[in-house]
Amino acid sequence: MLLIFRPHAQEAMQRRGILPEWVKETVLKPEWSEVDPVHAGRMRSYRTIAELGNRILRVVHWTEGSDIVVLTVFPDRDAEKRRPKS
Repeated sequence: MLLIFRPHAQEAMQRRGILPEWVKETVLKPEWSEVDPVHAGRMRSYRTIAELGNRILRVVHWTEGSDIVVLTVFPDRDAEKRRPKS
């Protein structure tokens, strides 16, 4: 399995200081995920990243064969509102 970062994701990561390891961990071990409500073929995965001041990282991605394509990545300030209740 390979993570393929689209140019938009690469630019966002560089601009926001987001490490590829955080993205990989978010995609492979999310705290929760949901189908993108606008694009059904895409997933949104969320994970709290301690190194980002305990902010929640959102990664928008989809699968192509055995690879995962990452479209965008950003700390989502409103993600806590969408966190599923346990």
